[in-house]
Amino acid sequence: MSFIEVTNVTKSYAVGGSRLPVLKHLDIAMERGEMVAVVGASGVGKSTLLHVIGGLDAVDEGQVRIGDTQVNALADAEVVAFRNKSVGFVFQFHHLLPEFTALENAEMPMRIARRPAAERRERAMELLRRVGLDQRLEHRPGMLSGGEQQRVAIARALVMEPALLLADEPTGDLDEHTADTLHELLREMHRERGLTSLIATHNPRLAAACDRVLRLEDGRLKPA
Repeated sequence: MSFIEVTNVTKSYAVGGSRLPVLKHLDIAMERGEMVAVVGASGVGKSTLLHVIGGLDAVDEGQVRIGDTQVNALADAEVVAFRNKSVGFVFQFHHLLPEFTALENAEMPMRIARRPAAERRERAMELLRRVGLDQRLEHRPGMLSGGEQQRVAIARALVMEPALLLADEPTGDLDEHTADTLHELLREMHRERGLTSLIATHNPRLAAACDRVLRLEDGRLKPA
């Protein structure tokens, strides 16, 4: 049994008086520790796929299982708790909270989980040091570069020690040099922390560094 199994998943959205199909009886299986890239044209449904796997969006039909958890069978509150504990998200636009410092943003999932203040501070500081931001702990997002903000987002995604990392165009808004630096950091963190990672990307260098590359086309995945 694979660590992640997505089986016969269909997802559509209401558009006017009809439904727009995005994922069509889609299947994917991933082994623990794999780093898989998903490529495809803009608007083809890569973000939807990540949102469905991570429990941000409900499926129309089909099943999503991560480890021993049937994600699509959980109640709303259970999905939120599972996602906060077991899934780390990194988005193209980092979604940092502007009124909080880098340290406070990085520890936010632990704060939501009501972890002790000392524990969450130590954990967030460790990760921010690891991503090279030990001199930026008290800086708010507006004082950080785009690459630095995305490093904070990576630290935030990993602070709960998730089993699964979902990254949606994580370097799509960065210049080439900064993007390459973030690519290497993602790969290093994946290896060091025993993650299973699914990364939606347009960047061929990041995709090539993954264990497998899949193309999302017409609602289904196939080898790229």
